Formats: sequence, structure tokens, C-alpha cells
Amino acid sequence: MEWNFQTAEELATALRAGDVTSVELTDEAIARIERHDKAINAICVPDFDRARAAARDADEARARGEDRPLLGIPVTVKESYNIAGLPTTWGMPPHRDHVPAEDAVQVSRLRSAGAVVLGKTNVPLGLQDVQSFNEIYGTTNNPWDHARTPGGSSGGSAAALASGFGALSIGSDIGGSLRTPAHFCGVYAHKPTLGLAASRGMVPPPAPALPGESDLAVVGPMARSARDLTLLLDVMAGPDPLTLGVAHDLRLPPARHERLGDFRVLVLDEHPLIATGSAVRAGVKRVADALADGGARVERHSALLPDLTEAAVLYTQLLFSGTAARLPVEAYEEVRILAAGLSADDRSLDATRLRGMVFSHRDWVEANGGRELHRHGWRQLFAEFDAVVCPITPTAAFPHDHNPDLMGRRLDIDGVEYPYLDQLVWAGLATMPGLPATAVPAGRSPEGLPVGVQLIGPMFEDRTPLRLAELLEQEIGGFQAPK
Repeated sequence: MEWNFQTAEELATALRAGDVTSVELTDEAIARIERHDKAINAICVPDFDRARAAARDADEARARGEDRPLLGIPVTVKESYNIAGLPTTWGMPPHRDHVPAEDAVQVSRLRSAGAVVLGKTNVPLGLQDVQSFNEIYGTTNNPWDHARTPGGSSGGSAAALASGFGALSIGSDIGGSLRTPAHFCGVYAHKPTLGLAASRGMVPPPAPALPGESDLAVVGPMARSARDLTLLLDVMAGPDPLTLGVAHDLRLPPARHERLGDFRVLVLDEHPLIATGSAVRAGVKRVADALADGGARVERHSALLPDLTEAAVLYTQLLFSGTAARLPVEAYEEVRILAAGLSADDRSLDATRLRGMVFSHRDWVEANGGRELHRHGWRQLFAEFDAVVCPITPTAAFPHDHNPDLMGRRLDIDGVEYPYLDQLVWAGLATMPGLPATAVPAGRSPEGLPVGVQLIGPMFEDRTPLRLAELLEQEIGGFQAPK
């Protein structure tokens, strides 16, 4: 039997029934990677010898009667997570030889759950792109069209899943880095509520793995089915045992509803700052139609929705103020000069990015106050709705673009060019207030490329968007392997 495209849930059932061993699954996954990854370049740091040893240990543990959530299941891990004995570079050439001595907390949780780690997946330089390429490991290609990107920054993980290289992967998200690759590669991903899953050890080299949490950024699961997202989130969720975990235990509440017909959903497909491509709009419509056909209450407008333009501006300010905080002094001074030369009338997102990069603490506090007002607005909206369906980005996967000037790149949306980084506004809709969002497949573009949408759910976190993703998978189908 071909196991490589089975879900983690299906593999767990087969392992428990004795239909297959972890050694067999692991050998089959490694063989597939060795046959096909030269064309994809998803697995940038293989760890096959230790994976085979872990698989043998898993089979022995099962023979002793043990049964853990991921026992014996082959998985991959985004390169940006520390794994003891393997390089963690974030694609940055000066750190190509940086090898941590300790696993990231999420890698430890994978191992404790019994997972078999096949290796690490490729990322963009510093995790700061909607693509996945760097000087150390090269370019990762989209399994559906090798001339196109799989997305970023968890693009290697999404490409690995779509290619059958492991059943699960873990990634991270601050600018859609889980959701965009899932959308581009036709798989599933979940951005948890800010702070739900500990991120210690998901840190740029050579910084120490301290137990602090970054603003906006989260870690989360990726999979080939909605149910597998829940399975992996349950392994990942919970505070860091060095901080809040000392006093807090975590229990995720159930979804608000179990039946599709009980959901109240707001559907969005237009943004005031950027167009939505026709293929993505068709994907949103397909999901909206399935919801309506299933009896859900579907609305297209609500006065409770926080202002989308203001949300995009706040997100851009918070994102780029944090990014620029690590710039070298000389680079920061260059940005400061550019920002000072902006016209007061320039309200573009490019100008907002530059101004955000030189924010004072007073500026940041003001933006953070705006975020709290938006969070209050979302709480009011989620008293009337259970989820918001909207795009993840405006287009399907686009051709590789290695122009080093991100602000000089352009994104083609149905023949009209837009600033490349403006595509982040949809991802930022959930990121800025810290909301959970589940990326689900929603069909194909006319070129045959995957198209996904995101299901934004209520804070702080329950299983509502994940359950809705499961129901939609039943209604419209889910992952399909590339031809």
C-alpha cells in the first residue's frame, strides 16, 4: 500500500492495527524524498539516520503497549526551529555553521508525542519573504508548478506535505507564513491565537533560546487534512514550562457548533487597499456556497467588522517596527533618512512600512492602543458570527521573483501590478489582533494551481475554525496530490 499521502490519523490507525510499522513508513518516506526532492528542494537538512533510529524506538515502544498521539509517524520541521545537532541558519550565510545543542520546545513536544523527525524544511532569508529561497539551501519549488514559489516562510514545509514527504510539519507565522504556503500548495495550516503555543527555540541564530514570546509571531501545525491540524495542535498547544507553564494548564474548549447548519459566517472577498484576483475570489465563493448549501447563515457585510484599512495600517506599523528593531545601526540610519524624506501626504503602505521601521516607543504604544480597540471590535463581531471567511493572499502561487529589493517587486493581480508587500494585508487581518486562522483548500485556479481561504475564529481559542475546516473538507473536498 502507498502510505506517503495518507493522513496522520490514518497512519496512526494503521500503526495501532499492526498493518504497518514505523520503520516501514519512515523508509518509504525517505525513499520518496530521495526520489523526488531534487526537483522540489523542500528538505534542506535531512536527518535520516536518526529518523530510522527513532522509528525503531517507536516500534519497540508500541510492542511494549505504549500509544502516544504521534507514535511512529514521520514528520518534518521548519528549518528555523532548533534541533540539537542540526544547523539552524534561518537561511543566513553568516550562520551556516550554527548548530544548537538543545531542541526547541515544539521539537521536544513532537518527540514526546512519538513523532519521527525526517529533517528540516527550507525557508527564505531571515524568514522575511513570501517565498522560500536562500543562498545556503537554494530555492524551493512549488510541487504543482516548479516555476512558481511554494510560498514563505514555511514554504518548505508546505511543499514537503504536498509532495508526500511526511504526514505533518510545524511552521511559524507572522505575515501569513503558515497560511500562504498552505494556500499555494493545497494543504492545511493553522495559525493559533497569539501566545497559545510556546515558541522557545524558534529563534534566529545565534540568539539564545530564551522563553520570551515575540509580538505578532506564532508557531503552528501544517497537515494534509483538517483533522490532522487538530491532532498536531493538541501536541503543540500550551505555555512554556519555564514561564506561564509553571502555573497554568491548558484546555482548549470545544467548537461552538458541530453541524455546518449551525454556523454564522461573515464572508469577505474585497479589500480597500488591494484587488482580489479572480481565482481567489472564486475560491471564496466556492466556500461561501458550500456553507449556504449546508444551511449555515452566510452574510457578506457587517457594521461590526473593524475597519480594514486601519487594520492594515496598524498591522504594517507593528510588523515593521518589530522587524527593524534588529537592524544594524548603519542600516537603521539609512531607513530613518528615507522615512524623514517622505511627503506628509504619502499614506501608501510602502510609506507606512518605512515610518513603522523608525517608530519611537511612543509611536508603538499608540499603535498598540489601536490594536486593543480592534480586539474589542472583533470580540463584538464574534458575538454575532462564529467565523470570518476571507482570502489569505490575493493570488494563487506566483512565479519565482528573486529581486533582492522587496519594495521594488511587483505582484501581478489579473494583469494589474501592485506593490509586492501589499499582499500581506489579508494575512495581517488575523495576525494584528492575534486571532486564530485556519487555511483550507478551496479549489483550483484556471491554471490548475491550488487556491485556499482562511477561516478566522474567535479569541482566545476554541476549536471553532478547526471544526469548520473539517466540515468544509467533507463538503468540498480537501488535499489532492499534485499530478
